[in-house]
Amino acid sequence: MTVAELLAEARAGLDRLAAEDLPIAVRDGAVVVDIRPAAQRAEEGELDGALVIERNVLEWRCDPSSDARTEEAVDHDVAWVVVCSEGYTSSLAAFALKRLGLHRATDLVGGYQALRRAGINLH
Repeated sequence: MTVAELLAEARAGLDRLAAEDLPIAVRDGAVVVDIRPAAQRAEEGELDGALVIERNVLEWRCDPSSDARTEEAVDHDVAWVVVCSEGYTSSLAAFALKRLGLHRATDLVGGYQALRRAGINLH
């Protein structure tokens, strides 16, 4: 399998959100998770209103059965919206969450860059 095939498989299992749909999802209770590393957030800008969980610990923080979970990880019905810089890593990460049984997990098409281009802020 190639990384392109892995990405296609991941995306086939997600109901991905467009940048314009993110404020609606947040209004409806979705938790936005910014998985970009600190250096990338510093360079590109912070995503106001997002929960910052770097990719290397995402599954442990979002799994409600984990001792390392965040307070938002109350059950398997949380609507997690994973955001990276351009919407590639976030697809793989959201798919990993779905494999943990977090059935409402998804990601943002185009990532943080799409939000910036659209002028969308969560606050």
